[in-house]
Order: sequence, then structure tokens, then C-alpha cells
Amino acid sequence: MIRHLLWLILLGLFILQGTLLVWLIPSSWQSNVNVTPHLTLVFILFIGLFHHRHTALIYGLLFGLLHDFNYYGSMLGVYSFGMGLTGYLAGLAQRRQPNLIFYNLLITGVGLLLFEFINYGINRLFKLIDIDLKFALTHYMLPSVLFNLLIALICYVPIRKLLEGKRIVPSGNDD
Repeated sequence: MIRHLLWLILLGLFILQGTLLVWLIPSSWQSNVNVTPHLTLVFILFIGLFHHRHTALIYGLLFGLLHDFNYYGSMLGVYSFGMGLTGYLAGLAQRRQPNLIFYNLLITGVGLLLFEFINYGINRLFKLIDIDLKFALTHYMLPSVLFNLLIALICYVPIRKLLEGKRIVPSGNDD
């Protein structure tokens, strides 16, 4: 049941981030910096954190390829590789530490920044962009990471409850 729900949520987030959310970002932000919403990536990182890293890898590869086809047609596979790798690494990093909100948001922020660096690196490697790293970091990467971290913080509790499900916790009374 949760598999079908994950597909529907990811598809809804994919549609939402490409249509409605672009209009909700203030135009004053877009004049100085470029903020790109990555709702599907945030959810894929949470899948890696709270569900399973292999599931996050599969969803990252598939929805990244959907991003490549729909939005970024100059080269296929950049988003697919970035989303799959960061989702898998988020699940791998989470297995090492306790499940705390600060640590999970730190992993999410690092995953978002890693995704931005992968995008920049691959596009710069194949000479699709000619932007200095410092300019890209201050005008594209960090604003997008901070905006997506804000979204992740707002959605953290409902997504965690959805992905972890109800667990039976012992009460500690051994009567």
C-alpha cells in the first residue's frame, strides 16, 4: 500500500514543483538569485532517511529521468544520476546515527548541496554552462538549498510519520 502512495505523492510533488510553486516564489528573489524548488528530491531524501536507501535510489533514478525528459532536454541522465545517488547516500548516512531532526535535516541539506554540485559539475564538464563556481554557489546553489531546506523543515513531521508508519514502542512496564 505504501508503494502506491509513494508513487502518487512523488508524482504530485513533481507536478506541483513545475507548475504552482514557481509562481509562489517572490519575483524579488528571482531578480537577484535563482531559486529552484526540488520537492521530489526532498521527498526522495526523506525516503532514503526513513524508509530504505535502495527504494530512494530507484525513485531517484526514475523521477530524475522524468525531470530530464520534461525539463532539461540538453542532456539526459544528469538529474537521474544526481537524485539516485543523493537518495542512496542519504539512506546510507542515516544508518550510522540516531534518528534526530537536526541530523536528518543536516543530511537533507548536504544531499541537496551535493545534488547541486553534481548538476553543476556535469554541466560544466560537458560545457553546457560557462558560469564561475563562486557565482553559481552564491546565486544558484545556496539559495535553492536554503529554500528546499525550509520546505523540508515544514514537511518533516508529516513525512516522517508517513514513511516510518506506526511502530510499537514498549512502555517499559514489566508487570
